[in-house]
Amino acid sequence: MGLRVILNFALSADGKISTKGNSPAHFTSKEDLIQLHEIRKKADALLVGRGTLEADRMTLTTKGNEGLRRCVISHSGNFDYQHPLFRSKGGPIHLISDALLENAPDGVTTHCRPLHEWLVELDSDSKVETLLCEGGATLAYSLLKLNRVDEIHLTLASHSLFGGKNAPSLTGRTSQFLPKTRNFDLISMKDVGSGEFFLCYQRIS
Repeated sequence: MGLRVILNFALSADGKISTKGNSPAHFTSKEDLIQLHEIRKKADALLVGRGTLEADRMTLTTKGNEGLRRCVISHSGNFDYQHPLFRSKGGPIHLISDALLENAPDGVTTHCRPLHEWLVELDSDSKVETLLCEGGATLAYSLLKLNRVDEIHLTLASHSLFGGKNAPSLTGRTSQFLPKTRNFDLISMKDVGSGEFFLCYQRIS
């Protein structure tokens, strides 16, 4: 069985993933945070882009899955090693970048390769069967472009409209369409109150 890749995002009613203040994790209810941790419990590795890590001050930990592999990707490799991630207890930290990473903290594993090559590496890693991506939009776009997304979890926050021509959607601000339409089935929808809905999609093979 190959690597399974899952996306988990929150969306406003107009399909935006970020507020004007660039705080994508703070416009939904506490039920969404509970849902986030439940999804994390099912993953072997968690992946985010460096921009999302810094914007949300994430440590990528979750109660009940303390061994979750914490992965951060950055094209430039300009990681801030003073970030709380590197001082928090939790699963092993892996950094992925096209650039050669120097002076990484002790115990951090670095991968000098692009995203698609790193995913191939994970395909043969018996310890990682499920990879969960929580942002940002540029990373989600890249995974969809590579056709590596198997499942999408969305919290639809129907109570909020952000607007903004350049505000990021699930696939970012890019003017480029995906090379091919990606098709998914909506397999579940749950009304959790407060104008929020949990949606789950699976890729159509």
